[in-house]
Amino acid sequence: MNDTGAVSNASSILDQFRNQTPQSGQGQGTDELGRSEFMDLMLAQMKNQNPLEPQKNGEFIAQLAQFSSLEQMESVSSSVEQLAGEFRSTQALQASAMVGQSVLVPSQSGQLGPDGKMDGVVNVPASTSSLRLTVVDESGAQVRQLDLGSAQAGQTTFEWDGKDGDGNAMPPGAYAIKAEASYPQGTQQLSTMINANVDSVSLGQKGGKGVTLNLAGMGQVALSDVQQIK
Repeated sequence: MNDTGAVSNASSILDQFRNQTPQSGQGQGTDELGRSEFMDLMLAQMKNQNPLEPQKNGEFIAQLAQFSSLEQMESVSSSVEQLAGEFRSTQALQASAMVGQSVLVPSQSGQLGPDGKMDGVVNVPASTSSLRLTVVDESGAQVRQLDLGSAQAGQTTFEWDGKDGDGNAMPPGAYAIKAEASYPQGTQQLSTMINANVDSVSLGQKGGKGVTLNLAGMGQVALSDVQQIK
């Protein structure tokens, strides 16, 4: 093989290496170039280059810098993936400790359990002279209206005893909570948070939603949505 052909072949393989970005966590395959292969090609390129037209030092330096950059990218990607895995494991452990406990989550509805009560928090943006809660059943019928009186800006707790306006105990099930406050400019509907029991925990697959809590009668909520653990 003549000098020009050797240099051309080595250069083309080096170009192939520069266009490949190894995936983190994967072993070296037969069609991937590693550190030793890259250095062998570099030495072959230097040995077989045309002495009349030698490759410039800057070109060798650029190739080495690009190889170093690829190695660093692979190392960083692997470290990030490892940290993400450890974070997911920590989240799963934290969430599993919540099973059987009550958590406070943003919701406009809750589950009236066998204990015959539902409680939570109303987010009050500004002081109001009149704060009211309306309880509605699954058919949309009004069950009870609670007058919480005046409230300061912040969070105001509430509790429904599970009875309708006539004092009759309502059956367990899902009920909606509508909170309203009176202001000079009119009535404003406010957001609420409901306490619910954690039945189980689900750990999403890699790239999925992550850790979720399965709440009694309320379905799934993200672990990040939990505002308080009772």
